[in-house]
Amino acid sequence: MLKRFLFLSDTPWSRICLIFIFVTLFTGCKAVGPDYKQPDLFPEGTWHAPMQKGLAQTSAEPEQLAQWWTVLNDPVLTDLIARAVQNNLDVKLALERIRQYRLLKGIEEADRLPTVNTSGGASWTGTRNEDGTGTVSKAYSAGLDASWEIDLFGRIQRSIEAADATLSAKQEALRDALVSLVADLAESYIDVRTAQIRLDVVRQSIDSQTESFQLTQWQNQAGLTDELDVHQARYSLESAKAQIPVLESTLAKAMNRVAVLSGLAPGTLNKKLISPSPLPTLPATIAVGLPADALRRRPDIREAEYELIAQTAQVGVATADLYPKLTLSGSIGVDALSPAELIDNALDPSYWARSLAANLSHTLFDGGSIRKNIKVQNSLQEQSLIQYETAILSALEEVENALVAYAKEQIRLEHLTIAVQQAMTAEDLAQKKYESGLIDFTTVLTSQQTALSYQSDLATSQGTCVSNLITLYKVLGGGWPPAESDNAPGENKSETQPTP
Repeated sequence: MLKRFLFLSDTPWSRICLIFIFVTLFTGCKAVGPDYKQPDLFPEGTWHAPMQKGLAQTSAEPEQLAQWWTVLNDPVLTDLIARAVQNNLDVKLALERIRQYRLLKGIEEADRLPTVNTSGGASWTGTRNEDGTGTVSKAYSAGLDASWEIDLFGRIQRSIEAADATLSAKQEALRDALVSLVADLAESYIDVRTAQIRLDVVRQSIDSQTESFQLTQWQNQAGLTDELDVHQARYSLESAKAQIPVLESTLAKAMNRVAVLSGLAPGTLNKKLISPSPLPTLPATIAVGLPADALRRRPDIREAEYELIAQTAQVGVATADLYPKLTLSGSIGVDALSPAELIDNALDPSYWARSLAANLSHTLFDGGSIRKNIKVQNSLQEQSLIQYETAILSALEEVENALVAYAKEQIRLEHLTIAVQQAMTAEDLAQKKYESGLIDFTTVLTSQQTALSYQSDLATSQGTCVSNLITLYKVLGGGWPPAESDNAPGENKSETQPTP
């Protein structure tokens, strides 16, 4: 047994120690290329839009933003969102991309470790004489060889940084998909309820106009009115009926959209949605926080910053090509004349053929391609920074617009509510005066059409108010659950799970 380890006494340990010291010194060097520094682009202060109609500057609770739809108190909507988060294809695609980039990160991390290969072979050679005799020679071999690139100037380290930031960007893309999904599904659900309310308004108007049409027929038959009133009542009635197919088509499209967003075939959820239901009530207050809060929370902003981090690391990867590369290599092999002898020799280190080498290489001339590549990566970094700034400005614009739209539509709703009340009163008075013979049918016709128009506008405005609330939560970055260990870009962060 001792014989098998006597080869250790012949190993040039002084050379190995020198190589180890050399590697240790150089691997302690700082990685070349720029380190990421977060740009100071987040604005200070408050929103420019006035805080009206329940809007409040106070910061929203993360848990409430993660499940903002619960403030609407609609069990059907809550169930639909839970179903969609599990089945939506965009979410599944985002999850697969996370798995892909996690594996790519593992490939980059593997470059830190040595590469070990094994080999084995057998050969037979022979000669044959005229008398039929001959000789056959057999040879067997087996061996191991390894190589290890020492990360002297941080090329591998920067590659891992880029892969890690790209993985984080894909995790934020998943969160952004969740934000869009729950908002789009909620808006489609509100479209369903709005279309049902408008259908109900039109059908009630058709019932009223049918009575008016019958009244004009009776009065015409009695000689109290001329045939003009009958024709006017008829075309007004048919005009109202013509709105039914359009609204039914709108309703069908909205229900199909809800089904597809839920990862189901169109029409699958019709039974669940066909029964009309009132629109959700708006909450009394909406905490919107400060601009900086919204920007930190929005996944698309975080994704853009991680992409900037990844590209900054790529500059370091390119810069490392300017410097030498150190590779350590070694091999162990044995030869034998038979398989049994090969196994025996493999167990006896005295038969091992060994080699150990260090190779330092450096590019002396490449026509400037390395430096041009560095400039390319710097340009890509600048492009990523511009895209990051653009994402911030777009986010600020979206929130400002959503704040104004949310408040102003409620003001419009208040005026439309009064207008509908007055229009319905005017329609009732006009109908009574016509029955009494005090006015002609034109006034009744005008009042009916006006009342129907205002009622339809009121139903649309009610749906728009809820949709504007949904949009506001979306642009504030609500709809994804922050993990306990979730951090800002540039820090370690856990994987996002698609469960709001």
